[in-house]
Amino acid sequence: MGSLFRSESICLAQLFLQAGTAYECLSALGERGLVQFRDLNQSVSSFQRKFVGEMKRCEELERILAYLVQEINKADIPLPEGETSPPAPPLKQVLEMQEQLQKLEVELREVTKNKEKLRKNLLELIEYTHMLRVTETFVKRNVEFEPTYEEFPPLENDSLLDYSCMQRLGAKLGFVSGLINQGKVEAFEKMLWRVCKGYTILTYAELDEPLEDPETGEVIKWYVFLISFWGEQIGYKVKKICDCYHCHIYPYPNTAEERKEIQEGLNTRIQDLYTVLHKTEDYLRQVLCKAAESVYSRVIQVRKMKAIYHMLNMCSFDVTNKCLIAEVWCPEADLQELRRALEDGSRASGATIPSFMNTIPTKETPPTLIRTNKFTEGFQNIVDAYGVGSYREVNPALFTIITFPFLFAVMFGDFGHGFVMFLFALLLVLNENHPRLNQSQEIMRMFFDGRYILLLMGLFSVYTGLIYNDCFSKSVNIFGSGWNVSAMYSSSHATKEHQKTVLWNDSVVRHNKVLQLDPSVPGVFQGPYPFGIDPIWNLATNRLTFLNSFKMKMSVILGIIHMTFGVTLGIFNHLHFRKKFNIYLVSIPELLFMLCIFGYLIFMIVYKWLVYSAETSRVAPSILIEFINMFLFPASETIGLYPGQSGYTLVRKDSEEEVSLLGSQDIEEGHNQMEDRCREVTNEEFNFGEILMTQVIHSIEYCLGCISNTASYLRLWALSLAHAQLSDVLWAMLMRVGLRVDTTYGVLLLLPVIAFFIILTVFILLIMEGLSAFLHAIRLHWVEFQNKFYTGAGTKFVPFSFSLLPSKFHNNDLA
Repeated sequence: MGSLFRSESICLAQLFLQAGTAYECLSALGERGLVQFRDLNQSVSSFQRKFVGEMKRCEELERILAYLVQEINKADIPLPEGETSPPAPPLKQVLEMQEQLQKLEVELREVTKNKEKLRKNLLELIEYTHMLRVTETFVKRNVEFEPTYEEFPPLENDSLLDYSCMQRLGAKLGFVSGLINQGKVEAFEKMLWRVCKGYTILTYAELDEPLEDPETGEVIKWYVFLISFWGEQIGYKVKKICDCYHCHIYPYPNTAEERKEIQEGLNTRIQDLYTVLHKTEDYLRQVLCKAAESVYSRVIQVRKMKAIYHMLNMCSFDVTNKCLIAEVWCPEADLQELRRALEDGSRASGATIPSFMNTIPTKETPPTLIRTNKFTEGFQNIVDAYGVGSYREVNPALFTIITFPFLFAVMFGDFGHGFVMFLFALLLVLNENHPRLNQSQEIMRMFFDGRYILLLMGLFSVYTGLIYNDCFSKSVNIFGSGWNVSAMYSSSHATKEHQKTVLWNDSVVRHNKVLQLDPSVPGVFQGPYPFGIDPIWNLATNRLTFLNSFKMKMSVILGIIHMTFGVTLGIFNHLHFRKKFNIYLVSIPELLFMLCIFGYLIFMIVYKWLVYSAETSRVAPSILIEFINMFLFPASETIGLYPGQSGYTLVRKDSEEEVSLLGSQDIEEGHNQMEDRCREVTNEEFNFGEILMTQVIHSIEYCLGCISNTASYLRLWALSLAHAQLSDVLWAMLMRVGLRVDTTYGVLLLLPVIAFFIILTVFILLIMEGLSAFLHAIRLHWVEFQNKFYTGAGTKFVPFSFSLLPSKFHNNDLA
């Protein structure tokens, strides 16, 4: 509790590490996470530090491990993750590990390269097989399917592509065959026609099935083409065009016997490649499976080793270059643990001279350390988002645990919605150790990290929902209403009471759409509802007016109490830092100003609630008018809430009142003494004019801020009203329509109406309205509450701890 109320005491320590034991000592410190290192080599470039060679070695190992993880993921081999984190590797094992990883990388690259070559050859042979099969149909076509040429009349009955016919003509006929991408066929055909001027014949057909591209590995549709041409120059142009369109060219057989021989050879080679490729993949998988068994521990060890050398680069050497000197921030409660860690590191390295530490005085402000657990971490993050607390000042997170979910619930008060939120958060809490929740995506991760905040917000919303008597916009009659309708009938009263009050009869009930209950009539109001708002107000036409008045006054009361508590916490800061003049000249005037104006407003609200009853409510004065009269000069005397109230005014006529509210500066007797030797003492010349102007500005700012901050708490009333009205509208437009349908089709319509109502309730009322109330609650804590005492100008204590290193496999982290 003490640690959460105020940050821990931290001292500056100097570590003397022997050169041979520094690695082991920092490894022990990293496992414990006790200290935060200071960089003693800020003027030295990262490339000129002592252990830059070791850092490059670690980066090389990370590159190799990233390659291994990539290949393992490609092979769909699961990566085992150990439950315990392995320690940093000893120095004598680092070279051995590096040699093993480099050897494994070379072997994997060779096997992978051979596999890719075999796979590429296999795909090319398969393409060649399909090309031979399709082009065979081209050769067998009859001339009657081809256009005729008058210049070859004796060849009408011969195949156009028959070699014997071409030989009789004495022409040199050439062929180019291959495969082309489906999207390039049309442009390819046009280019051949334009460049070769019609001296080519292009025949193509689409393959029945898509094939994988040997170059890119993409599965696409292919066209098989056969180009016949005359002359070497035309053939040269055809080959150039094929290269431009990235066609896969394969040799075309001259005879049918050659075609058959090639096909048989291809089939044999394909079968052999399948066998070799299968064995290569099996061997590669065996190597990767063996590597996957130890890759997790290797990744963690390399990360720890890199972190150790990064910290060693922050240390400086003594004049003999045999001892490293480090400066660290360490909590005073962990000094003994720090000494034990140094002893363990020295013992592990086998050094005869142990490393040791000394605390040194400093004038620098230490970082802020507030230990948290899984319950308080979320609330501390809310406070730290505003600003990390200054060293040893009061921490608002302790009080935010209660005030934050309560102010949220005031704006979100609904028993049904709060209970749904509570169940959702409870489900996350009960399954917090589930691995899928710990590895969830960003949005779900936010809900999971704030599960305890959601739990308390839902629980407090259930409480405020019971106070408002609001459950999905409907009231619940648990204890029975305190209002009696039958007592308004004239038959239940004597004749004398008929003249004093307006009672009901049968005619009044029949001819009036709205009937008013008079609490002054005996028996009508039997007493307040035991807990919360009376359910009869859910039926009243002036329900909104009544609830607005109640919630507005409640918001003002809660806001003033919240701000006054913040000013009171500032006194604890002044007491701790020994600034007693700030208590007399800052905190007490602020409290007086707050209580004399807004505390008096609370007094009037409570006084009016207690003193004026239903019989005297019509003559009760307005609190707003009486509050305004404190600052203005009314032309006529008012009645007042109590005798003598008109004599109390904040500002009297013909007088000036100066409010001396001094700012939160360090006004001390003599000079300030910062505890624990951790505050910088400055002797500045006292400038009265500057101090006066600063205090005047601070006084005006505080006075105006109190007014604006009090008005800001009216958002509690506004958002509560908006949530209740939106819930009422959703019920009226969906559930009321579904429940009013007749019994014939009512059940069929009611089911989709309920489903739609649930969806809108979750997305609009729970998520959107919940997010709105959450943001407004954060605003009330940051601006209205914390600025009364919380500076938030510190730096967070970030220890050197291996637990802060990522423990999952991410290529971005390894690269």
